[in-house]
Amino acid sequence: MATMPVDRSPESTLAFLRAGYRFVSDRCDRYGSDIFQTRILLTRTICMRGRAAAELFYDTERCQRRTAMPLRVQRTLTGRGGVQGLDGPEHRDRKAMLMSIMTPTAIRRLGQLFDDEWQARLPAWEAAAPVVLYDELGRLLTRAVCAWAGVPLAPSQVDRRTVDLHAMIEAPALVGPRHWRGLLARGRAERWLADVIERTRVGTLSVPDGSALRVIAEHRDSRGRLLPRRIAAVELLNVLRPTVAVDRFIVFAALALHDHPAWRDRVRDDDETTGQFVQEVRRYYPFFPLAAARVRHSFDWQGHHFPQGRRVLLDLYGTNHHPALWPQPELFRPERFAGRRVDPFELVPQGGGDPDTGHRCAGEWITIDLMKRAVTNLTSTMRYEVPPQNLALDLHRMPALPPTGLILTTIRRTAGAERTTASTSQAPHRQN
Repeated sequence: MATMPVDRSPESTLAFLRAGYRFVSDRCDRYGSDIFQTRILLTRTICMRGRAAAELFYDTERCQRRTAMPLRVQRTLTGRGGVQGLDGPEHRDRKAMLMSIMTPTAIRRLGQLFDDEWQARLPAWEAAAPVVLYDELGRLLTRAVCAWAGVPLAPSQVDRRTVDLHAMIEAPALVGPRHWRGLLARGRAERWLADVIERTRVGTLSVPDGSALRVIAEHRDSRGRLLPRRIAAVELLNVLRPTVAVDRFIVFAALALHDHPAWRDRVRDDDETTGQFVQEVRRYYPFFPLAAARVRHSFDWQGHHFPQGRRVLLDLYGTNHHPALWPQPELFRPERFAGRRVDPFELVPQGGGDPDTGHRCAGEWITIDLMKRAVTNLTSTMRYEVPPQNLALDLHRMPALPPTGLILTTIRRTAGAERTTASTSQAPHRQN
């Protein structure tokens, strides 16, 4: 039996918060191993990275999600009782409900709403002083996804809902007032959407057939029961919140275009190259750092013992930067995806495995489509300048973002902008 390295610190929570995205990889490099044991939040925890680790982590016979997510994450980011914390038939039923919303036609419709919102904002961006891309994208995506999901949203509510969705995304790794803001935001959002669910069920709110709101509000489990109002609200937030979180990936795409300007011409009007660029943005830049599970039954793997109930963390960022999987991982090289099949256990910014039945993000294909459309808008429908500013990404901060949110100035529409976005944006094909 191999000896699993043990982190030298008796309690690593503060070290994790200080190290951020590099916490697991730094220790893996130090111990010469892709697996080690530590203690986080007073709980013994096995940390892993790499393809084999991802395949093990998403093996539902060995690892489960129930009770794996720290309570502070459930209370802010994912919600209590949502699909992320379910296993077995209950998870398959809930995941099938969410995946039924993610049809190619629905993805295209959301993408078109996103394009429409972008085009509608361009005149204001042209007339305004410098704009913060992250702030604009948050409001834009909030409006688009609520319209797509069938959730009523008055113009006066857009800023409040966007702020709350951002607060939930940022809160898990924070302490003090910023974490408390995430808690309050989660409560407000769940109450808002529980009321919307109830109005849909009693028929006082007109909701389109096939919309996320109607599907979730009317979903019945294997015993024929409607989801409790709060749980339905949590699952509806699991559609809205991750879609708004795509604003970070889009900011990263704009940052990549700024740092690697040769790619602006390469991606313009070339859907295949745009796809490669988007995948490299998802691999290269930091999104969510880790995923959590618990050992279902005791087992041995690669000479290491996994006791029943032990928490396991998969290093998503570290797997996306593992040198055995990605040669020269710290270089931004979209061409690495040319002709490459996307392995479900190697590229894991939104989880690994089978998106239809496993715990991979249900909205991954929405993410890819929105990013491709954003790249088209940034390169073909508008011109802008990036003034001097601090664009360094601090990997100690989770989730990461350029400090300025990426300021753009001198924004101008290009001729035929609307025609360009309509003709070049398509829903992606699934790659597993």
